[in-house]
Amino acid sequence: MKCPFCGHNEDKVIDSRETSEGMAIRRRRECLNCNKRFTTYEYVEKTPLMVIKKDGRREAFNRQKILAGLLKACEKRSIGVEQLEKIVSEIESEIQKKFDQEVESRFIGELVMDRLSKLDDVAYVRFASVYRQFKDINQFMRELREILSKKIK
Repeated sequence: MKCPFCGHNEDKVIDSRETSEGMAIRRRRECLNCNKRFTTYEYVEKTPLMVIKKDGRREAFNRQKILAGLLKACEKRSIGVEQLEKIVSEIESEIQKKFDQEVESRFIGELVMDRLSKLDDVAYVRFASVYRQFKDINQFMRELREILSKKIK
């Protein structure tokens, strides 16, 4: 680290601690040449995760979009916002572990449907009907039969 006072390239770290938000490390340093102290911050550089839409467009990942979809699917159901926030965090974490730069919207949709199928059947069917864009009642009924067959097993 270059000293901001004299430009010397050698220093020693006097104190190191995490910031209150936990998003950076604050380091107190002392120049070995002029003995003046200065503070630096160390941050993790984040590359924005891009979502590849069905039509090939790309847009920045937005956890609020997932939450909005969950809220709509769970409308008038006895599911708390805290549960939905937890699901969004789990999905976001899984995506960040598996993908560095880009993820297909299809993958995100499948994660949401998987979580909803375990949480609430009605919310799952609501989300699936919009996400999968059922063409007719027969396609919708096949999905319902599949849900029922899993419940019977």
